[in-house]
Amino acid sequence: MSVLRIPNQRAVVDRRGLSTAIADAVGDEGQRARPQVLTLLREALDKGRGEIARRLAEKPSAGHDCAEAQAFLIDQLVRIIHDHVVTDVYPNANRSTGERLSIMAVGGYGRGEMAPHSDVDIAFLTPGKQTAWCEQVIEAMLYFLWDLGLTVGHSSRSLDEMVRMAKGDLTIRTAMLEGRYVWGDQPLYEEANKRFFAEVVAGTERQYVSEKLEERDARHKRLGDSRYVVEPNVKEGKGGLRDLHTLYWIGKYIYKVRTPAELVDVGLLTRQEYRAFRRAENFFWAVRCHLHTITGREEDRLTFDLQREVARRMNFADRPGKSAVERFMQFFFLQAKRVGNLTAMFLAQLDEQFTAKTPRGILAGFRARPRKLKGYTVFGGKLRAPSDDWFQKDPVRLIEIFAIAEAEGLEIHAETMRMATRDVKLIDAKVRRDPRANALFLDVLTGHNDPETVLRWMNEAEVFGRFVPDFGRVNAQMQFDMYHHYTVDEHTIRAIGLLARIERGELKEDHPLACGLIHKVASRRVSYVAVLLHDIAKGRGGDHSVLGAEVALKLCPRFGLDEGETELVSWLVRYHLVMSATSFKRDLADPKTIADFVGLIQGLDRLRQLTLLTIVDIRAVGPGTWNSWKRQLIGDLYHLAEEQLRLGHKQFGRKERVDAKKDAVSKLLSDKTDLIDGVGKLLGDAYWIAEPEDIIALNLVQFRAARELEDALSIHCEYYPARGATLVTVISNDHPGLFYRIAGGIHLAGGNIIDAHIHTARNGKAVDNFLVQDPLGRPFMEGDQLNRLKKSIADALANRVELVPQLAKRPSARIRSEAFSVRPRVLFDNKASNRFTVVEVNARDRPALLNRLARALFESQLVVHSAHIATYGERAADTFYVTDLFGHKLDRPDRLKSIEETLLAAANAVEQADDGKTGKIAEYSI
Repeated sequence: MSVLRIPNQRAVVDRRGLSTAIADAVGDEGQRARPQVLTLLREALDKGRGEIARRLAEKPSAGHDCAEAQAFLIDQLVRIIHDHVVTDVYPNANRSTGERLSIMAVGGYGRGEMAPHSDVDIAFLTPGKQTAWCEQVIEAMLYFLWDLGLTVGHSSRSLDEMVRMAKGDLTIRTAMLEGRYVWGDQPLYEEANKRFFAEVVAGTERQYVSEKLEERDARHKRLGDSRYVVEPNVKEGKGGLRDLHTLYWIGKYIYKVRTPAELVDVGLLTRQEYRAFRRAENFFWAVRCHLHTITGREEDRLTFDLQREVARRMNFADRPGKSAVERFMQFFFLQAKRVGNLTAMFLAQLDEQFTAKTPRGILAGFRARPRKLKGYTVFGGKLRAPSDDWFQKDPVRLIEIFAIAEAEGLEIHAETMRMATRDVKLIDAKVRRDPRANALFLDVLTGHNDPETVLRWMNEAEVFGRFVPDFGRVNAQMQFDMYHHYTVDEHTIRAIGLLARIERGELKEDHPLACGLIHKVASRRVSYVAVLLHDIAKGRGGDHSVLGAEVALKLCPRFGLDEGETELVSWLVRYHLVMSATSFKRDLADPKTIADFVGLIQGLDRLRQLTLLTIVDIRAVGPGTWNSWKRQLIGDLYHLAEEQLRLGHKQFGRKERVDAKKDAVSKLLSDKTDLIDGVGKLLGDAYWIAEPEDIIALNLVQFRAARELEDALSIHCEYYPARGATLVTVISNDHPGLFYRIAGGIHLAGGNIIDAHIHTARNGKAVDNFLVQDPLGRPFMEGDQLNRLKKSIADALANRVELVPQLAKRPSARIRSEAFSVRPRVLFDNKASNRFTVVEVNARDRPALLNRLARALFESQLVVHSAHIATYGERAADTFYVTDLFGHKLDRPDRLKSIEETLLAAANAVEQADDGKTGKIAEYSI
């Protein structure tokens, strides 16, 4: 690409004026002029960068202009430095034929495009082995560039070395492919270019394409393998600049194209696709230049803290239901999606061209013949429309082709995908109402082969969003939080894919419950449509569950679902967050929790459908979101609700539940069953109902050992695989503030409490069970980790550490959360439990948060009976089951108000301790 289109070049850098100033300095000082020369060069670099930044601020979407101006600035400085070195520093009036030097820009610099703080990649070429003069010039030039603070990637090679090394190294070959003459001996550069294409490129085209695509796939895998990750890498990420450059490299390697525009001439892109290529490239360059300008360094990752600032600089504004940063990121992902489409089209066309050129050996004349399938042509596993006006004759075929592809396990030919993208506007209200079109769409959605992949093809061709406009509204839509890893459309398509894999039995190890349930539901169509629609109303400025339920009532009849199926899908969308909220934020040992949940569900089929939807929704949020703790809680709630739905309330009497638990514990204790009638009598019914039988068995053994040893404090820690966490049991003399001190000790050891049950035995001993993970959701398993936990808890209980100052010093495990500010909220619920007041606190997750909240409850003279801690990215939702000191619920408004103020003060104290940083205040949903 040329860099000669820069308007008002001298405002960026005046080479003639700068050269004259350097010559004047040398004339006055001679060899001592280096400091003055360096000062002049540095001032020119700073002035040029400032001018480019000013132009970017003036035209914030002019990515190409900024990138080309930056390359122009570096070009001029390199030329000035070269001329100064060969004229003033190492003059040589009688150079030999070996004392020739050509300066070549390679890599991104070679393309003539650079972000403000990109590396400067330079190749110094000599005709043969370097002479002493060449070495001196190269070294002097490099020292000038380094002293200017530039990051320089450089190589010094003879022509023979260049050819030999390029043959053996893909990276060098790609760098040389983009080589551009900058200064020095031009005939030498031209000879190098000629030899590169004749001796390195010729005959290796297929190998290069194969290796380059392997390199691209490895890069994608390293960076998350999705173009919809919410903190994308603009340069290296899937659908980013590097993917566009890969297309250009391949075209240049095979066809010697000099600009991306020539990809149209060789038939690899259409004119429309080339325009999309340039638009996406221009946008990504603008974003990348803004990132470099904001940070003052080479920064290519669009992190949460930078997204808001880039959106502001690029003039994105808030709209109802969607913030400026969400609108900016939606546009970003739409561009990344277009790059994905371009890549697919380009590679498919390249494959066609290769295939057409390649003979098939002895049997070349006996190639397999195309076959017909429902009017389409099938050849090489690809489905092709028989004519250019195929979709125009019947727009329903835009849905039909994807249904056939899913049912037959076929790909769709690149030319046919191009036609579909071109003709997508033929999908109008009439096509959307067409019963056949809707039946075909439902066939794709509920397909038995690979609905995820085919729906993604539909989405990339824009057929999906055109046929289901409500889905089009969430296309490429991100949510500005740390919980959701993908855009809404990508999350939804992944969830559908998970459901299909569960149905095929591929995920039995991860999801044994779901793999059994999916074959018991009354309507599998309901399952798939509910997953499709569960987030359909996000970004509309209201409760997406309520709004989505209304969308379902409109869409389901159109898809062909009957009245009962429509009602169930709408109900599932309306309540798709209830099961996870109940599992993670309520005490499943409290009979009222199960009774309320069952009262909402009111049927086994609803329970099965909701469980399936909850599981795939959580799993599709992103890597690591689903874990054994969540699996256990969802499973526990399902089984408790199913049992009550099957058997009714009679089997759930308090005595029956305690007796059943004691029988189960006695089997685990084997020869120690006397513990049940011994120390077990000191623990009330609430304890027996709340704790799992395996934890009770461990508690009883520990309780007796502590009594026999007359230990005032007994701490036991062990890995608890059933929940993917560490079980921490503290048996101690009960006293006020015990809970918040234990919580502080666990946090100081680097642990996060995810669940806590607090009990007091009849002899005044506290028996407290905690489930603990590290900040990344992993259990503590190693001996030294467990010992650190024990010591930290013991120190906290013995007042050997000052909890508040020590906790305040701990760095956040989620540094990125500092880009957000979650408004603390306190909710009271006196209906969720018959015995306790349920207090839920939502706030930004910080290491000291639970300790502060627990202390605030203690200072409010409340007794905590259980705590359930859930985190959703940067947001913590801590739920406490409490009573007053007399065991009563809290019902006085003035008392509740006072507690609320105390808890908000505690949450805000944590927030304010964190450098006073603020960000977007938002409400989040799971």
